[in-house]
Amino acid sequence: MIDLHYWPTPNGHKVTIFLEESGLAYKVLPVNIGKGEQFKPDFLKIAPNNRMPAIVDHQPADGGASISIFESGAILLYLAEKIGKYLASDLRGHVRTTEWLFWQMGGLGPMAGQNHHFSQYAPEKIPYAIDRYVKETNRLYGVLDRQLGKHEFIAGDYSIADMTCYPWVVPYERQGQNLDDFPHVKRWFNAIAARPAVIRAYERGEGLRKEATMTDEEKKVLFGQTAQNTKR
Repeated sequence: MIDLHYWPTPNGHKVTIFLEESGLAYKVLPVNIGKGEQFKPDFLKIAPNNRMPAIVDHQPADGGASISIFESGAILLYLAEKIGKYLASDLRGHVRTTEWLFWQMGGLGPMAGQNHHFSQYAPEKIPYAIDRYVKETNRLYGVLDRQLGKHEFIAGDYSIADMTCYPWVVPYERQGQNLDDFPHVKRWFNAIAARPAVIRAYERGEGLRKEATMTDEEKKVLFGQTAQNTKR
């Protein structure tokens, strides 16, 4: 059994997609990031960066004690290696999959996240910041479109590369993007969205976030964090 510390965000959805695709038994433990539950001492023991998702695997492959993993990319690598699926075993396929996993972790996620922040949440709309991140998100969609013009899925076969990127493309409209400008991304996006496991993964998050918009108090919790928040 795997404990999944989760909230319905793009990074949270990555892990539920994998777990639904794999059929691994798991239990969702909600971490309401708008209420600051990511700063609770028990959670910080397994996720020292005070970010979800995080998992605890009570049945690791070595047969030893339970193991905890934080950071969504590390979680996907761990789970893929645990079951021997969704991560190519041959050298070149393995490299290609991990390249695109880290591309999302270092590029698409952070840039789209800043796009969301300055266009949706920032109390002051700063045109330069909005323009900067909308354009960078657009550039990254172009990179992804070129890759998908050569392969059905990002790294060739369906893999953790697709699972990590898809949730960050779901809010494309909020990012100021038009999928019609990226036909290969659009084809891939529609194919991923139709997968039964992906549909189930998103259903797991329904009902956790009651409101579509973020309250001012939740914004203070999420966007006013300093090192002091983790000293609990």
